[in-house]
Amino acid sequence: MEERLQKLFSEAGICSRRKAEEYISAGRVKVNGLMATLGSKADPERDEVTLDGKSIAQREEKIWLMLHKPRGYVTTLSDEKSRRTVWELVRDCGFRVWPVGRLDLDSEGLLLFTNDGEGTNRLLHPSHQVEKEYLVTVWGDLQKALPILRGRLKLDGELLAPARVECLQQEEKGGVLSVTIHQGKNRQVRRMCALAGLEVKRLKRIREGDLLLGDLPAGKWRWLTGEEKDRLLR
Repeated sequence: MEERLQKLFSEAGICSRRKAEEYISAGRVKVNGLMATLGSKADPERDEVTLDGKSIAQREEKIWLMLHKPRGYVTTLSDEKSRRTVWELVRDCGFRVWPVGRLDLDSEGLLLFTNDGEGTNRLLHPSHQVEKEYLVTVWGDLQKALPILRGRLKLDGELLAPARVECLQQEEKGGVLSVTIHQGKNRQVRRMCALAGLEVKRLKRIREGDLLLGDLPAGKWRWLTGEEKDRLLR
């Protein structure tokens, strides 16, 4: 059955559909020896599709893993500033994988990796609305901040869906909050706290969907089970 080349690249775990479009536009993709265009299709059972002269026919197993990202690592596969990357922590998995979503340099916790381009696109699409829960240690006036955090905040000119915010621990100068969101704006939880007058001292993602970080040690990773993958992508 013929499919668009972008979909074939994604399903083969080679790259995202958007990246495949870049490869096609750059003239790096051929179908049966002929230069492909953005509208080209191919049947993987019949046609030979190549990227830079190499066949994409051999599909990798679709794998998913969970990393407990420590603070001090950037969520990228390489870094021009020579900072430590999350790739260093998962490279021993034996597959070419990429992070699904982000945690900034100073954040920690649950970070998913995969070689499944289609699954990545599904999870990151706004319509999927996967809940993400964070433990956030903050300084500031919680009594004033909580109503603001639970209201309709605006970031980048867009109203956010109300977050679910619980106070787990209150101290004289701040406390610990559980913050659950399902959108994924850049540094969203930190920026929300700033709008509420709070300074974030520590931020840790502990749940994505119904996947829990649990007691996985910082810097370590584990495979997702088949059942976990099914629940994540349903």
